[in-house]
Amino acid sequence: HDYQTYATRFIEEHPVAALILEMGLGKSVITLTAIEHLMHDSFEVRKVLVIAPLRVAASTWPDEIRKWDHLSSLTFSIAVGTRDERIAALKRNADITIINRENIQWLVEESGVPFDYDMVVIDELSSFKNHRTKRFRSLMKARPKVKRIVGLTGTPAPNGLMDLWAEFRLLDGGKRLGHFIGQYRERWFLPDKRNQMVIFSYKPKEGAENEIYSLISDITVSMKAMDHIRMPELVTTEIKVAMNSPERKAYEAMKKDLVLSIPDGTVTASNAAALSGKLLQLASGAVYTEDGSYTEIHSRKLDALEDAIEGMNGKPLLVAYWFRHERERIAQLLNRLGVSWMEISSERSIRVWNDGSLQVALIHPASAGHGLNLQKGGSTLLWFSVPWSLELYQQTIARLWRQGQESKTTVVMHIAASGTIDERVLDAIRHKDETQDVLLEAVKADLGSREDS
Repeated sequence: HDYQTYATRFIEEHPVAALILEMGLGKSVITLTAIEHLMHDSFEVRKVLVIAPLRVAASTWPDEIRKWDHLSSLTFSIAVGTRDERIAALKRNADITIINRENIQWLVEESGVPFDYDMVVIDELSSFKNHRTKRFRSLMKARPKVKRIVGLTGTPAPNGLMDLWAEFRLLDGGKRLGHFIGQYRERWFLPDKRNQMVIFSYKPKEGAENEIYSLISDITVSMKAMDHIRMPELVTTEIKVAMNSPERKAYEAMKKDLVLSIPDGTVTASNAAALSGKLLQLASGAVYTEDGSYTEIHSRKLDALEDAIEGMNGKPLLVAYWFRHERERIAQLLNRLGVSWMEISSERSIRVWNDGSLQVALIHPASAGHGLNLQKGGSTLLWFSVPWSLELYQQTIARLWRQGQESKTTVVMHIAASGTIDERVLDAIRHKDETQDVLLEAVKADLGSREDS
């Protein structure tokens, strides 16, 4: 594709580059093509480190290198697994070493192997948005040794403009957005939510967004999938379920009193964040008790899922869940129905799904949202419950709604319990509200003023 050629050249021509490419545009092959040119044509690069989420590091990047004939000259090593396995991978001295982001501190500070990479690629730059994390600080220590760096992401600022500072501090050393987070805040933000002298969040000043984007534009290329490739139509639907009177009373008791007494134990929610999680569990049909077990409140969503599976008439269905008890309860249902199913948690499960051998596959957005190509296995995704994270939501949908999807339509279904926090989460997602604050404020609004009661 022309846009891929453009993006490849951009990397080659910019020692510091940020590629904000929507899911499905081929970030990996674009970057690998640039690496091949820089390494074997212009001889500007000798050794490359790719940093990625664990499963993406273990499967997606190696698969991309194997897939394309023009990349066959590149050697690679996968530094994941046990310490001995990682050490062995580092010592292979391959053209490209691929490592999961959780092991960056180990690589830089503990491995004992010299950090001699002259190019670094960060797949999912947004995972370095927090400058206080060990992975950020460790990579910053090694940054002066790196001549070329590429940041890849489809969601550079999932929680707002504040995230951009750390990401670009890592890329350009603070040249564009400043060396210190305090200076960045003072220049472009105003205090937002606060309690007397304690500031909880900041909001951008008027015009800040345009100024910030203008400053980073010389090293940044941004593309939307719909502008460059023919994507299938995306159809979203809602499946409403209704709780009966006792179930509704249990939900309201939690919402209003923060405490729900149940036969198996007592669940407490000490703050709005915890409460939002409890309410999502309750809307889903079960809730954890203090001893770590869970009590089932209703099976409305399981009934809706069973209907959806029947309605698929044997066609594959990808089901996204959020809580562990959802997975356990869904698994029990699938076993009872006798359908073929697996969880997407390994290379084998990905292959089985893409072969079309499964009626149902389960996926957890936090562990399998990024980088997995699942479009060959099916075109329908059902959300058993939706997390508050817009980034994880979009990334998970993009496993099916992406380039290479053979179906003309990708369907995304959401099971939502009527009159619950489910509806507020979906509303926030629909309006692309990108912070958890929106949901927490919604929870507080639902609670009303307890102090007045």
